[in-house]
Parts: sequence; C-alpha cells; structure tokens
Amino acid sequence: MGNTGYLVDVLSAVLQEAGRTRFVVDGSGDLRHGGERATRVGLEHPFDPRRVIGVAELRGQALCASGISRRAWGDGLHHMLDARTGVPVSEMTATWVVADEAELADGLATTLFFTRAPRLAETFEFAYVRMRSDGRAECSPDFTGELFF
Repeated sequence: MGNTGYLVDVLSAVLQEAGRTRFVVDGSGDLRHGGERATRVGLEHPFDPRRVIGVAELRGQALCASGISRRAWGDGLHHMLDARTGVPVSEMTATWVVADEAELADGLATTLFFTRAPRLAETFEFAYVRMRSDGRAECSPDFTGELFF
C-alpha cells in the first residue's frame, strides 16, 4: 500500500518498543496516534489550507489523507489518474481514512478515489470521509468526528 503510511507505522513501532505510550507521528498527511487520550485532527479543505471541513477524533489509530490539490500541475491536472482512461479523476477531491495501521489507511485513502467504500469494507476495517468535486462531503457511519458542512 502507501510508502509514507508504512514509514509512519515503522516509526510508531520504534516509539512503542522504546516504551513510549503517548505519541503522534506525522508524515505530512499520514499520521498515527498512540495513547489512551484522544486527539482531534483537522481535515484540511482541499483547496484552502487555512480551513478545515471537519475534525477526526483519534485514539490509538492512524489517519491518512489524499487529495488532488497537493500534486497538481495545471487546471484539472493532478496525480490521481484513472488507469482505465489515463485522465485525472474529477468526481472526488479529497479522502481521509482512519484505520488501525497507517499503511492500510494510506492505501485506502487513495483507493477511495476509484472504489466505493462498501466494497472495500467487505475486506478492510476503516472509517472514512470523502469530499466530492461539487463540495459535498460524506462519511462512514462509524467515523469518529464531525463534518462542518
């Protein structure tokens, strides 16, 4: 799955092996929380980094994000390409996934651009938020947090 998520998991394991029970490893959009006390993380608006569309509440979990605005090189041109067409996806603008491991959350955050969440839920345990290009956002029923619109 995702390389950054894997690295976040490795660093988290190093901290745990060193006896650290409370930590946050942040890999710039891919993070993992350790500890009993929950922490709230803002879900950055894909087109305005000064705003958030909501918050996720993490307790001993990972949160990974994927969006079209970070790796873009022109109007409508970005790194999320549909392999069937070779064209950048246009229906989704950002996804966030909460899972037990960052590597899994990282891979699923990308996959949610192309695959419906119920299909992925047949195999994986995770919660999610997806933001569509028309500005609507949706989240899974088990998402621990809130959306602001």
